[in-house]
Amino acid sequence: MPIVTVTRMRVRSVRFIPLFLIHAQRAIAQIRKADGHLAGAVKPDGACAYWTMSLWRDEHAMLGYVTSGAHRSAMKHLGDWCAEASMVRWVQDHATLPDWPEAARRLTEQGRASKLKHPGPDHAGHTFPAPSGVSEMRL
Repeated sequence: MPIVTVTRMRVRSVRFIPLFLIHAQRAIAQIRKADGHLAGAVKPDGACAYWTMSLWRDEHAMLGYVTSGAHRSAMKHLGDWCAEASMVRWVQDHATLPDWPEAARRLTEQGRASKLKHPGPDHAGHTFPAPSGVSEMRL
């Protein structure tokens, strides 16, 4: 059964944006080649926030990606760079990405906050807005 993973990260300072984006580009290159990756999207959301959504063939394929390569390297910095970071994943019976409102609803209601060294006031409570705007990059 396909698995959807949704994340939202807000970088805590513009000074971390260049390094964040370098690591993000490397992770995007990795996901595009990852075995079992079916679809995905990245959506910037103002105020240094970024949403990601990915669809995987199964849990094994998803874990193979998140525990290796550029993604694993980037995750080592998450605690330092972000003021907010949350993720959620779920199994569904169809191989299509949800829309952004559904992704935001799931993240707000079922997501878990990542461990951060400098969490912002909205981090633990998932009190962030749904993604806005029309720009997104499909993976």
